[in-house]
Amino acid sequence: MSTSAPFTLITGGAGFIGTNLADRLLTHGREVVLFDDLSRPGTRSNLEWLTRRHEHRTRVIVADILDERAVEEAVAQATEVYHFAAQVAVTTSLAAPLRDFEVNARGTLVLLEALRRLPEPPPLIFTSTNKVYGALDDLPIRATERRYVPVGEQAGINEQRALDFHSPYGCSKGAADQYVLDYARCFGLPTVVFRMSCIYGPHQHGNEDQGWIAHFLIRSACRQPLVVYGDGRQVRDVLFIDDLLDAFERAMRDARQLAGRAFNIGGGPQNTLSLLELIEQIGERSGHVPSVQHAETRCADQRYYVSDTTAFAQATGWRPQVSVEEGLARLGEWIDQHIPRGSPYISPGAARLKAVGR
Repeated sequence: MSTSAPFTLITGGAGFIGTNLADRLLTHGREVVLFDDLSRPGTRSNLEWLTRRHEHRTRVIVADILDERAVEEAVAQATEVYHFAAQVAVTTSLAAPLRDFEVNARGTLVLLEALRRLPEPPPLIFTSTNKVYGALDDLPIRATERRYVPVGEQAGINEQRALDFHSPYGCSKGAADQYVLDYARCFGLPTVVFRMSCIYGPHQHGNEDQGWIAHFLIRSACRQPLVVYGDGRQVRDVLFIDDLLDAFERAMRDARQLAGRAFNIGGGPQNTLSLLELIEQIGERSGHVPSVQHAETRCADQRYYVSDTTAFAQATGWRPQVSVEEGLARLGEWIDQHIPRGSPYISPGAARLKAVGR
């Protein structure tokens, strides 16, 4: 696809985060190009929604992030780049680690090299993951009835925490994370890394280990059982998508000053949720207590992860604005309007595992 006007490039642009970001930018009159292979469940419906909402302004390049020529052509006139194209689940990385590496690590390097060849590389924001910190087995915690809690004062995990890649997914995203930072150091690219906790909101078609809030709400709305890996006391800080988009805007605005830095991004200690607490809230909101099936704890599953977002707040003034209660209500409204109840909801994660023979 060729275009004459400068634009914002979003790789993985038809995914959950890309769709929401594209909608905001297009609504504000910005030019946007989505780069996506449309292989993930939900991407085609997200793209159809964007096309309807923004008529003929939605522009898309259907290609794989490993396609060097397509990537080079895509970045040629981009004024800023958001890199979301990725394999996003630990379970899938365990089933197909080579593909996980190719997409997450090599795909990111393909993009960085295309940017490096430009006379004036545009700023790039890359979404990494809390999995780069490993399972956090050394973190002192204790179990209460509904959640794990830290022992002693614990504001959250900050960027000084040692990296400890765990699982093929953690390794591939961690490698990409480090390449993005190093291209700022070695080649002067204006790149910033977000190590993200649990992000949730509309247009999310989640599975058991990525997008679990949306996954639980959708399964419950369809009267299907929930699968909980481990005891369900696992805690994450959760961040509504609108707050993440605000963080993107601030980071992109200051990208050249923030270049070469990684930031932990999430809802922080004031916005935390355990699996059991979410299930309890689903029952209270719907009047229907979801059926729950338990399975063994998964590889590298952190029992407690809460982001310390102090560094990004100090650098940009950003702080989350949407409470857990408001965010869940808004996601629930979207599910009520967009998820059909007539047919069983199939987990994207289960579909992927079946495809690779698990």
